[in-house]
Amino acid sequence: MQNLGIAITGSGSAVPATSLHNQQLTQLVETSDEWITTRTGIRQRRLADPTDSLSGLATAAGLKAIASAGITPADLDLILLATSTPDDLFGSACKIQAQLGATKAVAFDLTAACSGFVFGLVTAAQYIRTGVYRHILLIGADILSRWVDWQDRRTCVLFGDGAGAVVLQANDSDRLLGFALKSDGTQNHYLNLAYQDTPQEIIPGVNVAQGTYQPITMNGKEVYRFAAQKVPEIIDKALFAANLTVDQIDWLLLHQANQRILDAVAQRLSVPEHKVISNLANYGNTSAASIPLALDEAVRQGKIKPNDIVATSGFGAGLTWGAAIFQWGR
Repeated sequence: MQNLGIAITGSGSAVPATSLHNQQLTQLVETSDEWITTRTGIRQRRLADPTDSLSGLATAAGLKAIASAGITPADLDLILLATSTPDDLFGSACKIQAQLGATKAVAFDLTAACSGFVFGLVTAAQYIRTGVYRHILLIGADILSRWVDWQDRRTCVLFGDGAGAVVLQANDSDRLLGFALKSDGTQNHYLNLAYQDTPQEIIPGVNVAQGTYQPITMNGKEVYRFAAQKVPEIIDKALFAANLTVDQIDWLLLHQANQRILDAVAQRLSVPEHKVISNLANYGNTSAASIPLALDEAVRQGKIKPNDIVATSGFGAGLTWGAAIFQWGR
């Protein structure tokens, strides 16, 4: 098979209608708008209501990305859904395939938490570069409000819900210029959405474990330390793979976790503030959705233009982190 390049040719996003502002959170926990804003940069977040679904948000984002790329759902060969919060533990990608009407597309979920979109981007690229598929829809979507402890002021102020998507297509020139991915399971305990079981004896001598997932727990100090150190390093590795220097990038697009992390990474890389894309003030941390959501917003606002070089990095539970350097458009 002929080796091909990859281009990111369209983007789309979708968020729930309901907003929750910092001031409203003071009704739930002891906090203040000033406390949240100064420590995180977040002012509000969107929350899915009981009628919203992960597959619904993801489908809406996917349709916009498909239209933006100038193709139809019938053109898709593969749908990759990066999520940690599917509607169905068996996965939601196939339901999205049906809702899109993408009848010939293979569909599956990929879980790498807040790194999911970057891991999905690199995964999708391999299918295109080897000539297996030509048209791929990559969606990052999460509804973390389902798994937040709304009495835990350390975490409930951080997270929001949303979906973002991009279309990746075979291209004569390769627009994915470089990437690097990493995992470190020894730090897994710093950020969890863990299963908690109750032992149940179904017949004498035969025990099983049944239960559900517990709310998100996080050691914020350690996660901040991890991100501030590891993200600049992984971006440097991706830039080296792309044979580029940091001053050659047009935009720095990080996972939208915390403004202090964005500022620390940009400072360490010597990236000027006007090149840093940030929209977390309006959406909070939307996990796998945060990068494509911010990307789509920046493209539609006319910030990111064709041929602009974007350095992106995701980081989060696992612990996982990764970076990709790409050129927008064909």
